[in-house]
Amino acid sequence: MPDLRTVLADYPHTAPLKNGDVVSSSVRLDFQTVKPVHKAFAPMVRDEAYDLSELAVVTALQAIAHGRPVVLLPVVVAARFQRACLIAHASRPVAPQELAGRRVGVRAYAQTTGMWVRAHLAEDFGLAPQDIHWITRDGAHVREYQDPPFVEHGIGDTALVDLLREGRIDATILGNDLPEGDEFVPVVPDAVARDTQWWQRSGFMPVNHMVVAGASVARRDPGAVREAYDLLRRADATVARPAGTPSPTLFGFERLRRPLEIIIDACLEQDLLPRRLDVDEVFAPARDVLGVEAG
Repeated sequence: MPDLRTVLADYPHTAPLKNGDVVSSSVRLDFQTVKPVHKAFAPMVRDEAYDLSELAVVTALQAIAHGRPVVLLPVVVAARFQRACLIAHASRPVAPQELAGRRVGVRAYAQTTGMWVRAHLAEDFGLAPQDIHWITRDGAHVREYQDPPFVEHGIGDTALVDLLREGRIDATILGNDLPEGDEFVPVVPDAVARDTQWWQRSGFMPVNHMVVAGASVARRDPGAVREAYDLLRRADATVARPAGTPSPTLFGFERLRRPLEIIIDACLEQDLLPRRLDVDEVFAPARDVLGVEAG
């Protein structure tokens, strides 16, 4: 039985895979502990460090555009509403319309949450990415990508929330590390309502993380990758979710076509991709492995 070196964060829909409730007789997922999970992204796209890995969707698209050895599977394992991820200090609130020319922090310009927030700022308030002075700590996981000139690096090890406390930035984008309490306030005051309306129009929650297989294992043992895809679907099916609520997971080539088209458009508008990718091009390697009807 082949072992697949696997990195997936802890979610209700990955728990059955990690605790042994959902297993396969033909493949074993050998889970590697990487916390936070984004620390697995650069090793995956640069060195194919794992056989199966969660990967931010912007990183996955950049990897494909730059010919890195990953096969993007039609699996979304993490999605969330994004507008509330843009925060300011409560003592220095700022309205979205006031962000032009301001300093806004984000861990990396290529971070997927940042991509979504910029897309929403453009859609809701007419702000282009270059209207804002972006302050970042990290570069992209894909080494070949270079940030645009309106992005500033070199903030050192100071946490973004501390930069915000000190007034060195006017707002910041945070994801899973979004702080609780009343020290910080959302820049978009009606974020929940806007996110809900967006979901009702689009039919999906903004995609954060998908799953990729390494190109080597896809060539060497496509059957193992097919079985891993089936495991992911089976595990997700064990999670009960209320009808009519947005789901953080999504499976299938055709179900993901429109979400990826929207993401690719946003990436092009934000100088995140060197060229336009076609969804059929993006999924072609996975179709060869899974079959055209997967999902």
